[in-house]
Amino acid sequence: MYKKMNSRFLAVTVGCLAAMLLQSCGLFGSRGTASERDNRRGEVTGVPKRTGWKQTLPYEMVPVKAGTFWMGQADEDIAVSQSAFNKQITISEFYMDKHEVSNNKYRQFLEAVRSGELATGTPTTQADPPQFNLEELVPDTTVWSTSFTHHYGDPLMEYYFDHPAFDDYPVVGISWEQAQKFCEWRTYHMNANDRSEFDMPKFRLPSEAEWEYAAKGGKDVAKYPWGGPYLKNRRGCLMANFKPGRGNYIDDGFAYTAPVDVFAPNGFGLYNMAGNVSEWVIDAYNPAGSALTWDMDPVYNDPNEPRKVVRGGSWKDIAHYLETSTRTFEYQDVKTAHIGFRTSMTFIGRSGSMNVNNRRRRSR
Repeated sequence: MYKKMNSRFLAVTVGCLAAMLLQSCGLFGSRGTASERDNRRGEVTGVPKRTGWKQTLPYEMVPVKAGTFWMGQADEDIAVSQSAFNKQITISEFYMDKHEVSNNKYRQFLEAVRSGELATGTPTTQADPPQFNLEELVPDTTVWSTSFTHHYGDPLMEYYFDHPAFDDYPVVGISWEQAQKFCEWRTYHMNANDRSEFDMPKFRLPSEAEWEYAAKGGKDVAKYPWGGPYLKNRRGCLMANFKPGRGNYIDDGFAYTAPVDVFAPNGFGLYNMAGNVSEWVIDAYNPAGSALTWDMDPVYNDPNEPRKVVRGGSWKDIAHYLETSTRTFEYQDVKTAHIGFRTSMTFIGRSGSMNVNNRRRRSR
């Protein structure tokens, strides 16, 4: 009796499995998902299998949540430039490098071009490999001697970019155009090595408005990335790498640049948004830029304007240039010993959800 019942159970089980297999193969006329059944009934439910994509957070980037802030002067306009009038604007979510691009990260870019990584591409990317001329991308190390009159910069000219002692220091001698090329390569590098069906958004230089909003670290009005109004903390230590006084470059601990991860980060977790190196942004320079741009994600585009906005102040600048509202510019093809950059990425998910739904991408 037991054997007979066991045989019946086995037969029923095998029958159910066979039916499930045949149905999954479509032999019993599977009706598919609910969405597909609705489509066959004439309903509009959207193209199936396009949901579930989430934008990941690239390595060593931080999310900058959306918000509204007052862009412009946070203190007296001592240069009387009248180029940073206050204006309330809204910024959408985006990602930003927590550090300035270092020598070693820029070297990875050069190695990719030199090794021919971009020549073949991979079948996982939807983008065509960018074309670069390696000679046009190499940092100009002579800036350590040529940027300053009668300055003995030969040791830095020899060692700063090539020696591992400076791997984590910000890359300099980079033009605005070269920074753009780095962004183009980084976009390709990520999407060529990612297995997702859809590409990530492009890496790019931040807009001037994004940069200032990020520099304030979540504060509506802030003279410096740490708030202000003082340049020293409670222990009497300077809060950034800059020129504290005439002929004095060393009191902050570094005569020239400092590693990209020193000094305390601001409220968004961003390092060196004041001092160390000034930073290229995407905007063309116009003294009346704030009056000409919109109050939602503004950016001033002018392909015929060779001057590009530079923000943040550097190791050789006085405190005025460290202020979050101070605007300066440089010509897009100029390379100096005090200008570097960091990259940003547009967030394309639901507003306000970036900190909940995203996980940090693992380092490759």
